[in-house]
Amino acid sequence: MQDQVSLSAGIGNFYECVELAREQGLGIELFAFSLPSVLDGEWRKLDKEYRAALAALPGPVTMHGPFMDLVSGSPDERINMVCYGRYEHVIRIAAGLGARQVVFHANYIGLLHNDFYRQGWHQRNVDFWGPLGDYARAYGVVVAIENMWEFDPTIIGNLLRELDHPYLKACIDVGHATLFSDPDVTFADWLETLAPWVTELHMNNNNGVMDEHYGFDWDQGVLDYAQLLPELRQLPNKPLMVLEMDRVEDMKTSLRYFDL
Repeated sequence: MQDQVSLSAGIGNFYECVELAREQGLGIELFAFSLPSVLDGEWRKLDKEYRAALAALPGPVTMHGPFMDLVSGSPDERINMVCYGRYEHVIRIAAGLGARQVVFHANYIGLLHNDFYRQGWHQRNVDFWGPLGDYARAYGVVVAIENMWEFDPTIIGNLLRELDHPYLKACIDVGHATLFSDPDVTFADWLETLAPWVTELHMNNNNGVMDEHYGFDWDQGVLDYAQLLPELRQLPNKPLMVLEMDRVEDMKTSLRYFDL
């Protein structure tokens, strides 16, 4: 079975990514609409440009939503209103561009391991994501919740299990899981815990210290994708594998790992 692969396209390399996607039969994940400067600026102009460029794309279109300084399920309702506004805006843009899903971060404060914070976070985020899932369903866009600072996959897994919403899924960022998990949490734990909901993967390499977005063959990388890919292919719902890398050249060299 062929792998389903997409390229994470930023503003600076968008057209180069689209050209590679057309050559190789890949999809595109748009990063531009995660930026406040775009959402508060000429996003309509960019939307028009992207519609034309993506018209003949062979693979799916997805989007990375805004994340900088956003806190879903905040104890402060004014903060929640800002998050809702940002997320709903991007869901509408995604629907207009024909994007099938949008990725948002889970926004757990990873340095807080106490039960009081975790229990409060869980309930506040049940209340936050449930209505957003309904909003996304109205536009036909799936929301995939991505791990960032979360040290344990059950933080997101328990949330999705309780929500049990067809338009709320999971995105596993392989690099984040490697960097920020507790010492006793393995990557296999992430796959097993989130398997029922995983619809997307973010893939790159890092040095085990910093969240860097290098290619699979980076000589300082700690991730062995020759070993990881067979495990990822065992997920029950075939996920979209997104090459979230800064350089298009790294994406090109990493494509040899996939069955395309």
